[in-house]
Amino acid sequence: MDQLLKVRVRPGASRNEVAGERDGALMVRVTATPTDGKANAAVCKLLAKHFNVPPSSIEIIRGHTSREKLIRVQ
Repeated sequence: MDQLLKVRVRPGASRNEVAGERDGALMVRVTATPTDGKANAAVCKLLAKHFNVPPSSIEIIRGHTSREKLIRVQ
C-alpha cells in the first residue's frame, strides 16, 4: 500500500484531527507546536492512527519545515 499524500498541516490547533481535504491536500490539525519537530512527530502519529498502520510506516518525504508536506504511507 505504498501511497503518497499531499498534506497541509495546521500546528497549534485546539485538537488533533484529520479535517478532510482541500485543494487536493489532506488537512491535518495538531496541537503540537512546530518547534523541535514536535508537529511533524504528531502528524506522523495521527496519520498512523488514521490509516491503521504502525508509525514507522509514515515517512515525510518533503516539507519538513513547511506546512505543505509530501508523506509516504507504506
